[in-house]
Amino acid sequence: MTDTSALEPVATFCGECDCGCPQLFVDPNAPTERRIVLTDDFGQRIQMSADQFSSLIDEAKTGKLDGIALP
Repeated sequence: MTDTSALEPVATFCGECDCGCPQLFVDPNAPTERRIVLTDDFGQRIQMSADQFSSLIDEAKTGKLDGIALP
């Protein structure tokens, strides 16, 4: 799993188990364009700017992601 010890935790998505649930962090030491960190339960991470993350949240709130087909 990705080392998250230097990151500030913001949210855990699920949290009802001990499977390494996806998490949202802020990396205060990262460059501005990579400060937001999303990790998954496979040890992968995505880094983005706060502006990119805000755009993602805005699109989710307006329903733009509602049409994503999930198995």
